[in-house]
Amino acid sequence: MSRIAGAFARLQAQGRKGLIAYVAAGDPAPELTVPLMCALAGAGADVIELGVPFSDPMADGPVIQRATERAIRQGVGLKQTLQLVADFRRDDPHTPVVLMGYANPIEHMGRDAFACAAGQAGVDGVLVVDYPPEECEEFAAAMKAADIDPIFLLAPTSTEDRIARVAKVASGYLYYVSLKGITGAGHIDVDAVAARIPLIRKLARVPVGVGFGIRDAASAQAVARVADAVVVGSRIIQEMESVPREQAVQAAATLLAGLRRAIDAAAPAAAAA
Repeated sequence: MSRIAGAFARLQAQGRKGLIAYVAAGDPAPELTVPLMCALAGAGADVIELGVPFSDPMADGPVIQRATERAIRQGVGLKQTLQLVADFRRDDPHTPVVLMGYANPIEHMGRDAFACAAGQAGVDGVLVVDYPPEECEEFAAAMKAADIDPIFLLAPTSTEDRIARVAKVASGYLYYVSLKGITGAGHIDVDAVAARIPLIRKLARVPVGVGFGIRDAASAQAVARVADAVVVGSRIIQEMESVPREQAVQAAATLLAGLRRAIDAAAPAAAAA
């Protein structure tokens, strides 16, 4: 059983919902990334999504763009991100790590070389925003051969046919984008999410995490009542931006611990629903 599958199996056995925390590799500083990942895991993150810095994002809003720009200026790219995962693995062999990014750095490295390097580093899943499922069955197969879960996005506009196509190649979990737009934009419509999740669950055998627009304990708790996991990214980065660099790790951990408590408080209602 993969680390991701194991994490969701434990959550299900405990009647709890998952908390997936996104941060950009190398932000606010490369030397803080591993301590930050450890702190997030300690504060209650069940999965860590580690953003691979890339100069031309298409789904990231201004908050995550700032984070990746800071990382790029400090020399962090795909190879450095993989090394950070390997360093994290020496401290934490249990918490799943998912790389989230874009196709260009992977294509530049070579898909087979990337699969090998990611597997050796201890990566558990890969979410590539611009790899549509219709065109990357070979990539998904290569990831699975390296014991890495290929994870895909679904949107409010995804048709039933597209959801079925994604479900065919995805493993680990599905990432449902709660709103039309970029990360950190808008306010989440939980009723709309709740109406969409049953169709996804009917077609997919993996858990469903929901992200984009989750900004506080109330929205995290509301999403936890209808989804298998809550994904938070921009809000963590904003919290780190609001304090001096030396306080960033603690600020992120404090925020996440509050979200963890809110999500766990939603679990009894979710279980009874």
